Amino acid sequence: MVKAVVGANWGDEGKGKITDMMARDADIIVRFQGGANAGHTIVNNYGKFALHTLPSGVFYSHTTSVIGNGVALNIPLLIKEIRSITDRNVPMPKILVSDRAQMVMPYHILFDEYEEERLGGKSFGSTKSGIAPFYSDKYAKIGFQVSELFEEALLKEKTARICEIKNVTLEHLYHKPLLNPEDLLHTLRGYRDMIEPFVCDVSLYLDRALKEGRTILLEGQLGTLKDPDHGIYPMVTSSSTLAAYGAIGAGIPPYEIREIVTVCKAYSSAVGAGAFVSEIFGEEADELRRRGGDGGEFGATTGRPRRMGWFDCVASKYGCRLQGTTDVAFTVLDVLGYLDEIPVCVGYEIDGSVTADFPVTARLEKAKPVLEKLPGWKSDIRGIRRYEELPENCRKYVEFIEQMIGYPITMVSNGPGREDIIYRKSPLK
Repeated sequence: MVKAVVGANWGDEGKGKITDMMARDADIIVRFQGGANAGHTIVNNYGKFALHTLPSGVFYSHTTSVIGNGVALNIPLLIKEIRSITDRNVPMPKILVSDRAQMVMPYHILFDEYEEERLGGKSFGSTKSGIAPFYSDKYAKIGFQVSELFEEALLKEKTARICEIKNVTLEHLYHKPLLNPEDLLHTLRGYRDMIEPFVCDVSLYLDRALKEGRTILLEGQLGTLKDPDHGIYPMVTSSSTLAAYGAIGAGIPPYEIREIVTVCKAYSSAVGAGAFVSEIFGEEADELRRRGGDGGEFGATTGRPRRMGWFDCVASKYGCRLQGTTDVAFTVLDVLGYLDEIPVCVGYEIDGSVTADFPVTARLEKAKPVLEKLPGWKSDIRGIRRYEELPENCRKYVEFIEQMIGYPITMVSNGPGREDIIYRKSPLK
């Protein structure tokens, strides 16, 4: 059986904790898209970790962690990340890397930096991890696949050809130093030595695992609104953030994905540029940011302060619909305990009319939030394990949002730890 954990919004919803928690009952955890441009924060018995490429199940000895073919693989960063957890007494996880995964090259990171520099004030707010140049090359068919590292003649020919292509842009657009084919070949040989112990035909491995009845967990990065097709284009990422892409990015049949847990925050946050209708500013935002997450709302990869906002029912309903949600995991509910009343965005006003349907970007840019205020519960809910024991106004908040988005909230997270979770029977299921 295959389950997926994905985000409903802009990313940063708390997927890492939910994946870490669900990995307890899984055999295999698969990263199927994205790269080291976003991170998942995990709090467990070993401490607090920010993972970027490794799946969030690496802390369990019974699981296998898989980097699928859809991932933008930065090999030195993956090796560094493995060391960063084993140096803190986490047992060496079992890791497999798809032989069809493509590699983030050093020049992808340079091109990302150069392009943001060139765009200046019109930049995309990139994490400068090389992701957009990587996927551009993948679809232009000039990327490097892991399997090619083991074909020396091919590698020599290709490095020369790629440097020729890249140097035209470096010389005439960016006016930066040129690439040297010999240096690039030396780098790739180093990558081969690093990654060789982990390389595997992942789709064949997963096919066998499914036939043996094993449980596979797909772990998505970012959220629906960062999807290049269905998100706030062009302020999106470069790979599909939807559960449906899990079939492609892991190499499994789509009908095997039976359960899609879509993670929503009890309020909104985002890193990077783009439309964000329910965004708040000033002291109101600073207060929520300070109290949010575990130690504040700052990007797991960039450390940048997250943009803050109230829960957006319009964006979340859309996000859940596109994911094919079977269950909603509602996170960081405990953070809102300080508020007398809690605004919720229930609609968008665009050109004088109100809609509850998520629009395309040009119309989204004009949208103003329609807010409804719910009474707060003014208490600390950490430590509560049964839904019925939550304060009445807290339950009303969960149930109001569930009705507005139309998808069952079956998990409520009320703290950063694995055990800080309340399972709930939703009337919508």
